[in-house]
This record gives sequence, C-alpha cells and structure tokens, in this order.
Amino acid sequence: MAWKSIGIDKYENFSEWYHEVLKEADIVDIRYPVKGMIVWKPYGLKALRLIQRILAELLEKTGHEEAYFPTLIPESIFSRERDFLAGFSGESFIVEGTGTKRFNERLYLRPTSETVMYHMWSMWIKGRKDLPLKMYQVVNVFRYETKMTHPLLRVREIMGFIEAHTAHATMEEAEQQIAEGIKIYKEFFDRLLLPYFIVKTPPWDTFAGAEYNYDFITVMPDGKGLELGSVINLGQKFARAFDIKFMDTDGSVKYVYQTCYGVSERVLGAVIGIHGDTKGAFFPPEVAPIQVVIVPIARREESDIVEYAERVKSVLESEGIRVYLDKDPEHTPGWKYYYWEMKGVPTRLEIGRRELETGTATIARRDGAPKITVKLENLVSELRATWSQINNSLKARALEHLRKLTLLVEKCEPVEFKGLIIAPWDGSREEAEILEKNFGKGVLGEITESPIQLPPPSQYTTCSGKQADRYALLGTTY
Repeated sequence: MAWKSIGIDKYENFSEWYHEVLKEADIVDIRYPVKGMIVWKPYGLKALRLIQRILAELLEKTGHEEAYFPTLIPESIFSRERDFLAGFSGESFIVEGTGTKRFNERLYLRPTSETVMYHMWSMWIKGRKDLPLKMYQVVNVFRYETKMTHPLLRVREIMGFIEAHTAHATMEEAEQQIAEGIKIYKEFFDRLLLPYFIVKTPPWDTFAGAEYNYDFITVMPDGKGLELGSVINLGQKFARAFDIKFMDTDGSVKYVYQTCYGVSERVLGAVIGIHGDTKGAFFPPEVAPIQVVIVPIARREESDIVEYAERVKSVLESEGIRVYLDKDPEHTPGWKYYYWEMKGVPTRLEIGRRELETGTATIARRDGAPKITVKLENLVSELRATWSQINNSLKARALEHLRKLTLLVEKCEPVEFKGLIIAPWDGSREEAEILEKNFGKGVLGEITESPIQLPPPSQYTTCSGKQADRYALLGTTY
C-alpha cells in the first residue's frame, strides 16, 4: 500500500494535524502516563538538538559560558524573592521526602533557575573584575501547568530549556545586555525562518521579579499566539534578595544589575506548526535531522545502482551533510517519496539507471519545485544552492502565514478573528482592559518590532478617543 500524505489542512484542524505529524514523523510519543510529560524519539530529539546547537553557538560567540546548577532548590532559597515566589509557587513541584523519610526542608523542582543560580553568584561575585558575568545552561525545568497541555507547546516537563543569566555593574550595562539578548534571539529565530513580533509586556503582566521583559510572539495555524522566548531585565530585585554585591573601583559596595532570557522546545513546535503542510513536517535544511534522503530506483537485481547510491552517500557524508540511503526492499520509490516528505526531509536524491550511466543525481525539493539533474562533482554545491532557495521559499511562506493570521484594526469595533489583533493603544491599563473586553483576547504587550509594515499609530485614536502612540498586540495564547 502506498504511503499517503498526512492529508489534513492545518488551518482547519490544527490539533489533529499537529498530533498526527508528531506521531507519524516520529517526533515524540505522548502516551507516557504522566500528563504533560512526553517521550522524545530519536528523530525528534535530533531536530531539537540541532536547534539548540544554533542558540548555544550564538551565546558562546557573545561571551556566555555554559554552566550547570542543581534541579532541587531548598524552600529557604526559593522563597527569598517575594514576587518570584508568588509567581511560581502555584505551579512548582515540591519534594517533601523519600518513601520512608520526611525532609526537614521542602525542595522545589526548578521551574526556572534564578534562585539556585543567584544563591551561588552571591558567593562568586566580589569585585568589579568579576563583572560582567554571563552564563547559560541547558536543563529540564518543571511546571505544573494548569492550562491544557500540548506536546512541545505547553508541557509540565520542559526538557530543552536554554536559559541565559547575566550580572552587570550598572543599569546601563544591563540595558546593553538586553539589546544583545534581543539581537541573539532575532538571529536565532531568523535562522529558523520563523516570523515574529517583539513586544514589551505591560507592567501588570511582567515576569515574576522583573523590571520589564520583551517577548517574541508568533502565531500558530489555529490562530493562537505562541511565546517563542523572553528577554528580561531583572534590575536589582534578585541582587537585593540574594545579596549579590560587588566592590566598585571607587571602593563603594553596590548591588549588581541582572538580566535573563530563555527558550524551550516549543520553538521546535513552532517550526513544525508553521513550516509544515498537508504532506506533513517540513524542516529548514539547517535543522533537518536528515538533510538528504537518497532513493534508489532499481529492481532487486540491479545492485550496481545501489552501489552507485552508496558512492553518492559517501560523497555527501564527507562534506558533513546529514544523509540517509533508503535501501528498504519492501517499499516502492513512490511510497518512499511520500514517507520522507511527511518526515520533513527538505531534499531527495533520485538515482536510477540513467543517473548511474551519466554520473549524475536528480534533486527533488520538498516544496515541489521542479527537479534538477546535476553531475556528481557539482552535487554538493547544487544542494547548498537548493537549500538556500528552500530557505527563501519557507521564509516567504512563513511571513504569509503570519499576515494571514494577523489583523490590524483601525476602529474599536468588536470583530471575530482567528489570530492576532493589532490595535492602536496608549499604553494604559484602562485602555488595555477595554481592548481585551472588546476583542475577547489578552493584551500581550506593546509592539516594538513588527515583520509587517504598520502605519504610524499617531493617526489613530484609542477606544476611549485618546491619542494612540503605540500598537498593542492582542491574542489568545498557549
């Protein structure tokens, strides 16, 4: 029986499409008996590791050093910053003992790592020479999500959390670090070909214990907003709570200023949801677990064609290309075409008698563009050129996806819309509440950067008739 495409329109039934892709493409298995905790299969984990590698390289390039801090946090440490405790205590898992012994102090499974890291930093940071301090770690974090869980998008065990933390001598340096963090994330998401808005969250919806934060927001095919990552200015709140001080060059003792920023595996969920189609997943070449699949077109007795395909595979492997040769004798080439397209492999090589006799290979693209046949000596360069074209195509498709699911409203009139809404705003909580009541979506923040060109907000008024000076991004989120 021939393999068929997923065959579901993700814009009509995203949940069914998404779960089917995760299952059929071997990304994860959601049948583990603890809600919100999933099993990662090798193919999906490979994609996640490739995504993480990009961000780790960007962090290393900008002077961040990798470290590791424990998972269990004593309650006496976890509770030292009040806003943080209030913000996270309701969704934190707590270990109170073993099967036979009760601990003297409860231990929190980290929902994020500020408290455990800053407890140690208070012992490490002593003088101006210790600053700036820039670290990151790749860890599991645990949060008892009360919203409906969704694989990769909202889970109770986040297993791919990359969080960076920094400490600085002045607020000015911390502000510069915020700018650097935003720049890092922009390059990261751009390389994944994901479209996004950058918003500054309103004061009443800021990360627990922070002065302010910027969020990167995209939209999924069901119209729900997805926070891809956050860049957060912690000011001196944690420094004061954890007594992180340094002696400045003038001999005075001061508290440090801090920032942090983090992303999780929901980025992979965004890659799958935004780039995929009715055929299945579609990985950008840079993060595809398999960049090229080779499908020999040969009868069982035509071993010379398979041997030639092996040679082609060796050529690609020698260039660091992730390649798989499908020699499965039980399925036809047509079956394999559908199967590997569903798995999201961006390029396929078809090798038959003609290719063997002419020393060539035929390149087929996952996006359905016309096939090309190239000489073996030109294959690597042609593949890289093809990937560049695929990147351009995916980027354009992703931006069109965002446009399709984003609506700019010029008047404060109720409207039913499946997606994100952009509305004129003055930044006040009163106007935000009117917007939320009017459109039935939450204010995610003030748009500071948009992939869609917007007219000056000053040409509009708010719902109350006041002069608008910014845009609010509204949406229902995961």
